[in-house]
Amino acid sequence: MNRRLFLFVFMLLCVPPALAARTLTFGVVPQQAAAELAETWSPFLAWLSARSGVELRFVTAPDIPTFEKRLAKGEYDLAYMNPYHYTVFHKKPGYQAMAREKDRKIKGILVVRKDSPIQDIHALAGAELIFPAPAAFAASILPRAALRKEGVSFKTRFVSSHDSVYLNIARGLYPAGGGITRTFDMIDPATRNELRVLWSTPAYTPHAIASHPRVPAAVRDRLLTALAGANVDPVGQKMLSLIGFKGIEPAADADWDDIRHLRITELDSL
Repeated sequence: MNRRLFLFVFMLLCVPPALAARTLTFGVVPQQAAAELAETWSPFLAWLSARSGVELRFVTAPDIPTFEKRLAKGEYDLAYMNPYHYTVFHKKPGYQAMAREKDRKIKGILVVRKDSPIQDIHALAGAELIFPAPAAFAASILPRAALRKEGVSFKTRFVSSHDSVYLNIARGLYPAGGGITRTFDMIDPATRNELRVLWSTPAYTPHAIASHPRVPAAVRDRLLTALAGANVDPVGQKMLSLIGFKGIEPAADADWDDIRHLRITELDSL
């Protein structure tokens, strides 16, 4: 390959996927390792692409803070984001809710090793606890707020994903850490069997599937029609189960007013 051809191919590879013909990027919050997310979300997005006629490409980020920065810049055409993320990035750059998991509320949890003597959150006083990211809604913001409300002082360590939290606790490296029920249910059974849930939050509206304002209304409509079909299509149901969904339903911006009422300010600087 001559130098000029090499440079041409390199430039093509550097073009953001969203600029490629008929391809939209679908960003997924990195609650799990990228390889695991790709293994579950890519088949779902391939099915959705085939059903809707809208070409979708799975993308994620190395960690949740990076994902947040990319959302703030509007880098994803569509995204699956936590409920707090949605309330922030709906304001700017204007992501608009399309759908959410059907018949599910999100609950944050604190987990400990199954053999841990800790039976109450007050026993965590003075401990170093582990969380996925500062603005991980149910896995970090809510548990930390609850501990402070109870007067429990603690040190905080952040890692890259929910899975990292569970693995670190299972290995005995930290006494407790934050996650959510959905990712806890999806981890490897061998790891999950080493853990138990110490505490859980109230239930809130779950993650949003939302589109950037640049996505045309006609494209949104095609995607929504295809998503609705997942609930009754046998293959669609299988694809939903891969990403841990019981079903899927249309969503409206007001669905996340319960999150807005909490008046969280973690990402106000973005």
